[in-house]
Amino acid sequence: MRFENLWPGVLTQNNLENWQIGGFGLYVHWPFCEAKCPYCDFNSHVVSHVDQGRWARALADEIRRAGAETSDRVLGSIFFGGGTPSLMTPETVSTVIEAARDCWTFANDIEITLEANPRSVEVQRFEGYARAGVNRVSLGVQALHASDLKRLGRLHDVDEAKTALAVARSVFERVSFDLIYARQNQTLDDWRSELGEALDMAVDHLSLYQLTVEEGTAFWDRARAGGLRGLPGEDLAADMYEVTQDLCSTAGYTAYEVSNHARPGAQSRHNLIYWRYGDWLGIGPGAHGRLGTATQRVATVAWRQPGLWLQHAEAGSGLESRAFLDVSDQAGEYLMMGLRLDEGLDIERLHRLDSTVAGPEAVAELVDLDLVLWDGPVLRTTAKGRLVLNSVVAALLP
Repeated sequence: MRFENLWPGVLTQNNLENWQIGGFGLYVHWPFCEAKCPYCDFNSHVVSHVDQGRWARALADEIRRAGAETSDRVLGSIFFGGGTPSLMTPETVSTVIEAARDCWTFANDIEITLEANPRSVEVQRFEGYARAGVNRVSLGVQALHASDLKRLGRLHDVDEAKTALAVARSVFERVSFDLIYARQNQTLDDWRSELGEALDMAVDHLSLYQLTVEEGTAFWDRARAGGLRGLPGEDLAADMYEVTQDLCSTAGYTAYEVSNHARPGAQSRHNLIYWRYGDWLGIGPGAHGRLGTATQRVATVAWRQPGLWLQHAEAGSGLESRAFLDVSDQAGEYLMMGLRLDEGLDIERLHRLDSTVAGPEAVAELVDLDLVLWDGPVLRTTAKGRLVLNSVVAALLP
């Protein structure tokens, strides 16, 4: 399965292609981890050895194949996700970035993010990543309490997390880190105190996620067996969410997306491409992509199992499938993505895809309930609406 001829001809929206509206990025998936966290439902695998050179070549070849079909675009971001991308050597990261540089014009302010764990062996690579071109790091801290780190299956301790953050700040101008709340036996005061400490440590961006128990994870099996006790109920989880908004806002961190908070200008540019429904290439095992024009859009999916992906990538393409999305599917995706943002979405752009989505009567009803705001071409959720975002989206779909 190749990237060639993904769409016949070019359709434009107000003389702008889709990537020019929402941005164009490259996502690179590194599927390997030291250990599988019990809450994680991402495509991650624990192996004893990785041939870094072989993987670097395969990833670079996939990028060049995709680049041959999208060479007229300006690349605004590269995101190394996983898995644990900080298990990549700096040489592997450099090979991938140089392949991208060969294919596209880089934006003057291109953001190149690498997710990292706060393990000392990974932190030692930070300067090498910076030399390769990485200019932003996202650290998977997840908790600032030792017992909770163990429950979450994390291999680092609190001191390692703080050291990693200090090293990251000394190497990179832009640093983010993640925390998970609504954990087992966590009280509202516990979370308020922990988040306050995190805000004192933060640089310019925080990703704050409520723990969810996903099917296919160890936590899911444990919960079904009655072994995952102490998780907060819906009311307490909602209180934790509201405390998160209040403390972050007071500290100058805007909730620009449901789970992401940043100082002005420090938003994750790569993730904004997803939420603004731009175009992105997904490279690596299990990676998803979206490519197209204003009305024609292709969804790509790479082979999920690492060995199988590598075999196919070396044979000519790591893609398992590509499929055209009809306009109603595109409208549904744009609705779900755009309403996550505090800036909202362009309802005129939405209706050019499908005028039955977010119809006037449905929007008016949600406005009356103080769940959404409709201001000219912009539709956005209120603070109240964000708490029940899934219900809001469902109400706006025909």
